[in-house]
Amino acid sequence: MMIRSFLTLFSLFFSISRIFAAVQIVAVENFYGKIAKQIGGSSVAVASILRNPNQNPHEFQADAATVKAIASADILIYNGLGYDDWVERLLRVSGRPHCVTIKVADLIGVETGKNPHIWYNPETMSVLAARLAQILNKSAAVEAFEKSMQPLREKISALREKTFGLQVTATESIFGYMACSLGWKMLNYDYQQTVVNNAEPCFRQSVNFEKALTEGQAKVLFYNSQVQNPSAKRMQSIAKRHGIAVVGITETQPHHFPSYVDWMLWELSMIERVLGLK
Repeated sequence: MMIRSFLTLFSLFFSISRIFAAVQIVAVENFYGKIAKQIGGSSVAVASILRNPNQNPHEFQADAATVKAIASADILIYNGLGYDDWVERLLRVSGRPHCVTIKVADLIGVETGKNPHIWYNPETMSVLAARLAQILNKSAAVEAFEKSMQPLREKISALREKTFGLQVTATESIFGYMACSLGWKMLNYDYQQTVVNNAEPCFRQSVNFEKALTEGQAKVLFYNSQVQNPSAKRMQSIAKRHGIAVVGITETQPHHFPSYVDWMLWELSMIERVLGLK
């Protein structure tokens, strides 16, 4: 009888301790981790794997610490679309039956082969925030999150009104979704996707890209400041010689920005400056 009572008390204590323990969330990309912390607050502990804005995320290789972090996760968030497919390889080997896995690309219905930089679409973050709030039973957090997103939506709306139809180009497809939100026409998309897929652009793609710069079709050239290869540097050099604004952006959220919104607002303000709108 005493043993049974002890086991009952132990079970009750264990259940209560789990209720009050922080939910362990592992986000492969740090901008998703920022959203998770914003929704979960003090009830979650968030660890992000890709968090260095000076590192090329495409060259990341999982180590023992990465495997251990994922193994400890109650909730795992990753991008999908080939951007972080090493996660799926780890999951196939180790298996995480009790872990809630959020593949953001599936969450928003983007198919394989599409531009993987889906976090540059602010609506992606709203969908992720709503899903996390549902899992964590934090429905009130969604309203607060959407309120925090309002300055970004207002900035996009104002910039779209001033620059709708602007033609831009990029050495990679990072800025594609934001350009779409702004009502801009992104040139040389085939070139960008070839680079993202770790292939060399063909002669025709390179010629068309150079023409967009030398003939003044593109008004802004975006490049990935985390990845500098000879081709990207050459395109930047051509753009500068022809008076085209050159803007470096990151695909990992820099540490000094406390939130996703702060990061995006800073980049949009930088674009406003180079376009002479600010």
